[in-house]
Amino acid sequence: MTTYLYKAIIAAVTSASLLGASSCTDLTEEYYDTVNSGIFPETEEDAEALVVQACYSQFQVNTYGTIASSNIDNIAVFTELTTDIGNSAWKNGATNDLMQVNFSTNTGVINTYINLVKSISTCLNTQNTIKDIPIEQATLDKLNGELHCAMGWMGYMLLDLFGPFQVADQEHLDHPYDVIPLPRLSYEESVNFIESNLLEAIKLLPARYRYGSENYGRFSRGVAYTILMKLYMHEKNWAKAVECGRELMKAEYGYDLVPHYADIFTLDNEGNDETIYAGCCTNENNGQIWYAHVLPSDYPTKNTNIQKWNGWHVLWSFYETFEPTDERLKVLVGDYVSNDGVRYNKANPGVGLEDGPLPIKYGEDPNDTGVSSAIDLILLRYADVLTMMSEALAREANSVTPEALELLNRVHTRAGLKAYTGFSSLYDFLQANLTERGHELWFEGGCRRSDLIRYGLYIDYARKYRASSSAQDYMVLFPLPQYVIDESRGQVLNNPGY
Repeated sequence: MTTYLYKAIIAAVTSASLLGASSCTDLTEEYYDTVNSGIFPETEEDAEALVVQACYSQFQVNTYGTIASSNIDNIAVFTELTTDIGNSAWKNGATNDLMQVNFSTNTGVINTYINLVKSISTCLNTQNTIKDIPIEQATLDKLNGELHCAMGWMGYMLLDLFGPFQVADQEHLDHPYDVIPLPRLSYEESVNFIESNLLEAIKLLPARYRYGSENYGRFSRGVAYTILMKLYMHEKNWAKAVECGRELMKAEYGYDLVPHYADIFTLDNEGNDETIYAGCCTNENNGQIWYAHVLPSDYPTKNTNIQKWNGWHVLWSFYETFEPTDERLKVLVGDYVSNDGVRYNKANPGVGLEDGPLPIKYGEDPNDTGVSSAIDLILLRYADVLTMMSEALAREANSVTPEALELLNRVHTRAGLKAYTGFSSLYDFLQANLTERGHELWFEGGCRRSDLIRYGLYIDYARKYRASSSAQDYMVLFPLPQYVIDESRGQVLNNPGY
């Protein structure tokens, strides 16, 4: 959809590109990567442009190198390739390292660390820059709320993927071109950084932006609470996770499950009540390219313009854990008839299913220009909240409570499956919840890796389902890039084991 956010991103980029513009006969040296505070920013529009660029650049879907892209930089993709779910037809250095759980300081996706740390610094700088712009307090509060939410979310991803991370202090922000070693925060400081930013965002942001409003696509209180809930699950603080879940279930947010799973991810149902946050897409300049990354060339589509590169798959062992009547298999395809009329499945995989079933997930956009679908890419949704809440309730009570069972069943029966009536043990319930989250959230937000680590199963599953001989217990965290270590002058040590 065409959104205010998309336009604001373009405005931010345009403003930045104009900062150093000068006459073609003026040979004075210009620095195009700095802001001239004498001419920019001065107005509310300038502040909006700076904040949008700072907050949302890592959440853009129309490019490579962000956590919401469709390629290997996507957090949902590169983490899924290390679990019992993801597979790839593209066998290169980065994907092989991930699928074999053979992490090193040269593993390609570790650039995620650098990108997120830099983006947090940009948010901090932006906070300092906009505070003196003459704009209404309510507008300034909203902009600061978005910056806090962005820093909290990016900080959570850093903690989950890499452990403690670096955050620039004022000296580093004031002297960006000086080589000043920057140590990592302690673990406690990292958690506090995330929590405090999200709590501040909660104070400043509205509950939700409805689809069609000019602010749809911007961070909201619902987004901040969802990430805060993920943080508390990460820290096994079940009571606080439950508090977040109860907040998100309030009527003022208006979140609810869509009746049918496949309808969540279609053009007709964009902005549905299950969506907590989605990256906004358009066909023109801001489209998502999930179809191109997943579909094999012989897969039938009504829109013949759609490119098909046959990349991302799921393992057959994961696909076979579904009940045959599970509605979610409508968009997780292990059996199809090709354009040539040939039926492909596990017994006759052809090229399209050689590396496993297809995680299609999204509907077809009839106006897709080839690699530019306008279907918004969902990053956070309510089914994730309900299943986290179910788990947290059971773990907090150390028993299967009626509410925990009811919440799990809400997601389970939505898939057309018979409700669970009870469990003989807490262990069995938690295993059912873990299975449900896998079946529900495949290739979404890096959920599976985080779940397996929380359950203490990540490395065991790497050995069992990926047949990894290189997976080590310390690989629950990715390593930091080697040059971050080298340039720190001894201030930064890599994660244990690397």
